[in-house]
Amino acid sequence: MTFDDHVAAALDSLPPDLSAALENIVVVIEDEHPEDPDLFGLYEGIPLPERGDMAGELPDRITIFRLPLQEEFEDPAELEREIRITVLHELGHYFGLDEERLADLGYE
Repeated sequence: MTFDDHVAAALDSLPPDLSAALENIVVVIEDEHPEDPDLFGLYEGIPLPERGDMAGELPDRITIFRLPLQEEFEDPAELEREIRITVLHELGHYFGLDEERLADLGYE
């Protein structure tokens, strides 16, 4: 599987109720963050619990950064696991979870 396939698989593995709750959000893959090349993922937007009317708003954005993940996790199974954790971590921010709660859930 390619890196992109692993990201897609992580999204496809979401329970149907969580998948159905994803609105006005896009997930993209980039090589690395220009200001923080060690960053695995980034959520940019308005968390779901804080949203009002999103009419006319640009979609929230989750970016998964390929190079730092591939450099940190050379074993294919570990890389797949960490991509999934990163995707779920950033989706957690979308759903309004903070870093502490995400760590409690094992998505740090």
